[in-house]
Amino acid sequence: MTNFCEDRIVIVTGAGRGIGREYALMLAEHGAKVVVNDLGGARDGIGSDLGPADEVVAEIKSKGGTAVADGSDVSDFDSAKQMIQTAIDTFGRLDVLVNNAGILRDRMLVNMKESEWDAVIQVHMKGTFAPAHHAASYWREQTKAGQPIDARLINTTSVSGIYGNPGQTNYGAAKAGIAAFSIIASRELARYGATVNCIAPGALTRLTEDLQPGEITDEIREAQSPRWIAPIVTWLASRESADVTGRIFESTGGVLAVAEGWHRGPTTDPVEDPTLLGPVVRDLVNRARLNSGMDGKDFDGALG
Repeated sequence: MTNFCEDRIVIVTGAGRGIGREYALMLAEHGAKVVVNDLGGARDGIGSDLGPADEVVAEIKSKGGTAVADGSDVSDFDSAKQMIQTAIDTFGRLDVLVNNAGILRDRMLVNMKESEWDAVIQVHMKGTFAPAHHAASYWREQTKAGQPIDARLINTTSVSGIYGNPGQTNYGAAKAGIAAFSIIASRELARYGATVNCIAPGALTRLTEDLQPGEITDEIREAQSPRWIAPIVTWLASRESADVTGRIFESTGGVLAVAEGWHRGPTTDPVEDPTLLGPVVRDLVNRARLNSGMDGKDFDGALG
């Protein structure tokens, strides 16, 4: 154990498997006391099982760390409140909330069912809003009571949301919304001593393994291990990161980068007559930077 996050009280949602598990383990390794939240559902969000969260807690404790399991449904407003209260009741306060829980129900837009849209938006967007709301309310109350706050809200977006990936209009829309949510929340919560940042992770997990083209070799598995993402989350959770807020970090086994958001591009004077807009709009578009592809670079229009 180290003292980099010593005595930091942290909730990690979706921490029973995959990326969230790596977050919980590394945070505990560096001295944090961790609430390991996981509903334990399948990758499509169906079902529940506290077993994965219990296993992570047992692993943390076996290494000398401190953790407690929590099976709250983060997309349920009251359940999310209870999760926040679990951290406060168990460890005395809450310093860090890592919103990581998520599901996939990929489908091309023309084939997507209403239920597939609703489920993904519910888990990702409301599952970010509800815990964040209750955590932020707690930090505000502590600030008003004169208690010093050095808090962190760390959300999860995706390159699918900030760059765009066919077949994921539901997931991408939710993740783009979370990126915007994080930037806005960072401006609102600064007065309460809380920073807000967002991670766009890339890794092989049970959610993504079957999306990988070709054979998954040991080399690919290591290069895309979720363990590569845990360091930036651990750093953001630490006291050292107090001056960094409102940022989106892309993190994989191959890159750590800051994603730059929307900026106003080429401009011109307004045009009243729509019949005259053709050459004006084409000039603006031709002078504008291309949208990004999934690699974070200018998109050439090819899907392959």
